[in-house]
Amino acid sequence: MALEDAKTQVDQAFTRKDARGLSYENAFGGALSFLRRRYTKDLAGVDIAVTGVPFDQAVTNRTGTRLGPRAIREASSLQPYDPPYGWGFDPLSDFAVVDYGDLAFDYANVAAFPDALSAHIKGILDAGAASITLGGDHYISFPILRAYAEKYGPLSLLHFDAHSDTWADDDMGRIDHGTMFYKAVKLGLIDPKTSVQVGIRTHNDDTMGVNIIDAREVHEGGAAAAAAKVKSILGDRPTYVTFDIDCLDPGFAPGTGTPVWGGLSSGQAAILLRDVAGINMVGGDVVEVSPPYDPSGATAVAGAHVAMELICLWAYNKRK
Repeated sequence: MALEDAKTQVDQAFTRKDARGLSYENAFGGALSFLRRRYTKDLAGVDIAVTGVPFDQAVTNRTGTRLGPRAIREASSLQPYDPPYGWGFDPLSDFAVVDYGDLAFDYANVAAFPDALSAHIKGILDAGAASITLGGDHYISFPILRAYAEKYGPLSLLHFDAHSDTWADDDMGRIDHGTMFYKAVKLGLIDPKTSVQVGIRTHNDDTMGVNIIDAREVHEGGAAAAAAKVKSILGDRPTYVTFDIDCLDPGFAPGTGTPVWGGLSSGQAAILLRDVAGINMVGGDVVEVSPPYDPSGATAVAGAHVAMELICLWAYNKRK
């Protein structure tokens, strides 16, 4: 196929015949899905299921992350023409990647949400696929980790963020996007000694033993050095990768609920995500894109690229 196929290709989210291959329909038209992948609830033979979780009950400041999955899908329409730059392979042709659609949940029954999300992800894992999740506020990582830990045991966590999200909270039923990794450590879902948080730049008295590479260390030592340190911490353990878009400086991603100055640039994030290739990534998410606060769409563009990089990270080892 080539770009000339845009004359005949349209609505690939529904009309494409299989789950592999690039897509060439016009970026400005057609039914939206992530990277123009086929929408399907049939996971037979699927390697990666991209799914949206439009949930924003627990934001600290500006609501709107429930619209993140929709905005990321729209922004991704610029990406599916070519293999991702710098990786040397085309994960969309090498692997079956589909858009599994969004989690269905009762917005008026917030207490039921965590179990609904855990079951949703468990269904993907039971079908033999990995999940890449588009959020949603960062709390969603906690129910997702429960499903992953059920399959893999305690995981290593690679967490990109401005905040450590390990503030103390021993009420395990409480839904809060700033305490979920405290709970994940307490419940044995992640191993703090082999987990690492990158880009941190807010104070927290107790990081629960998780390794920290703060934003200043990335700025002063360079992204490549930070990536090498990440790999030394994670080793070959099964690793879940979560990327809060506010890891980026507000100058690169203003559309988030909790912007904090001094963050990573999109260029630094790209180097980090590519230079950690080889980690044993089993799943991941990108969260807290809040499009109402970024009319330029830059934050959603960043989220779409992060999600593609997560697909590449997962695929890198599987090609060996």
